[in-house]
Amino acid sequence: MSWQFLDQQMAAFSERLECDVKVSSAAASKLASTISADVRFLPVGAKMELRASTPVSIADRLAEVQSFQSWMDVASTIRNPSITRAQVITQNYICFVYLPESLFRVLAKHCPSGSAAKRCAQFLSNNPVRAFRNAVAHANWTYRQDFGALIYWAKKGAEPDEPLQRFEVDQGDLSFWQSLSRCLAYAALTNLSEA
Repeated sequence: MSWQFLDQQMAAFSERLECDVKVSSAAASKLASTISADVRFLPVGAKMELRASTPVSIADRLAEVQSFQSWMDVASTIRNPSITRAQVITQNYICFVYLPESLFRVLAKHCPSGSAAKRCAQFLSNNPVRAFRNAVAHANWTYRQDFGALIYWAKKGAEPDEPLQRFEVDQGDLSFWQSLSRCLAYAALTNLSEA
């Protein structure tokens, strides 16, 4: 697979990738290709552990992500508020619940320290993305009145009796997080599904 399209798409976020995710400028300019190489060159044992870490096959996970992308492509062409809302729900679930739970956390454990794949997986598995994930999973989110952001409620820490706090994620941050999630998933799952 040629990673050029995803590399170009993610290059628009180069500054965020360098500042927020802490990947090198070289990796930020070719993120999908870099992640692809990170996963492709993992030791055989690490790949086997990644494949065995879930009861759902890597091929089935990849098929789900590909189907999700098809849905996003179709939904983006339809101008209907109900379709847009369904698209937001689907995208938030896939990018922030399904992929981190099924792939990103275990990927972060197996990728070499400092690699782009590890840094991206950790970024998408930790706060503030993790707090947003929890809000999505527990139905503690809504649209801001002007639809320019999502409002969500999450705990700042890990104390069980800690009250929920109100946060907002604007469309710029959300778009970055979602794009990064999809890029990491495609690059990792494609390379893990290959024999």
